Amino acid sequence: MDRQDLLSLYRQMLLIRRFEEKSAEMYALAKIAGFLHLYIGEEAIAVGAIAAIRPDDYVISAYRDHGHCLARGSDPGRVMAELFGKATGLCKGKGGSMHLIDARRNFMGGYAIVGGHLPLATGLAFAAQYRKRGQVVLCFFGEGAVPSGQAHEAFNLAALWKLPVIFVCENNRYAMGTPIKLGIALYSNVAETARSYGIQAERVDGMDVLAVRALMRGVVEKVRATQGPYFVEAMTYRFMGHSMADPAHGHYRTKEEVDEERKRDPVLLLRQTILNAGLGTEADFKQLEKEVGEIVAAAVKFADESPFPAPSALYEDVYVE
Repeated sequence: MDRQDLLSLYRQMLLIRRFEEKSAEMYALAKIAGFLHLYIGEEAIAVGAIAAIRPDDYVISAYRDHGHCLARGSDPGRVMAELFGKATGLCKGKGGSMHLIDARRNFMGGYAIVGGHLPLATGLAFAAQYRKRGQVVLCFFGEGAVPSGQAHEAFNLAALWKLPVIFVCENNRYAMGTPIKLGIALYSNVAETARSYGIQAERVDGMDVLAVRALMRGVVEKVRATQGPYFVEAMTYRFMGHSMADPAHGHYRTKEEVDEERKRDPVLLLRQTILNAGLGTEADFKQLEKEVGEIVAAAVKFADESPFPAPSALYEDVYVE
């Protein structure tokens, strides 16, 4: 384990956590409108998985996309401005929370339709295979996407055409949009769905960023070499409700359950790992907290002071840089 490497992973997760906490605050202040789905508790998956790929690889996500976008290296100010609906946002204020995109970093967007982006990931993988540049595609989604028809179509084509796509299922155990009983069933067999199409599948502790990165490094290497698909089921737990329209623990979970899961907070787990290995001190963490706090505060200031799109922007195409 390398000190700077571990502290970098910690800093990325801390940035996502503080960004999301501030987003919730801004939503409560009516600075952010519409839907807002927070990534709090799942940071280790985005950071660990994206750390295993190259800058020219593709990343695509669902509606809980802030963490993936930030882990890919997008400017926090432009991300927050997009949440505010401002003209300086990644999509010039026309996408909002669920539709972030940063094409310059090959972050190909968040999508609101459950499972709707899996065929897009398959399409990106087909293009990558066709161009023969050795690129792979990371596709993030929740377990609630697995029953959708388009997910099965994506798995089937990826397997038939041996496409370089890694389906990363962030299994937080409560498949929204499905009956709770079905959600519980999904919790136990999502990887089997992928295997039924001949796709290799593995499960990983999604609360451990080092475990996620270690597994993903091997998976990415295999996919890049064989050009065949892979399915990774990352077991995780979101600490907030499904969205800001949902109570803190939801009507389907108890406060006691959430408090118990918080004992495995991915940010705190990595912090303890660093301390136990003697590779960081409390002073290091205080300094990182200060740096991240300043970045998030600057992002809010930038977003707040940015202009809303002009009325004429309604008739303009959005060119995403």
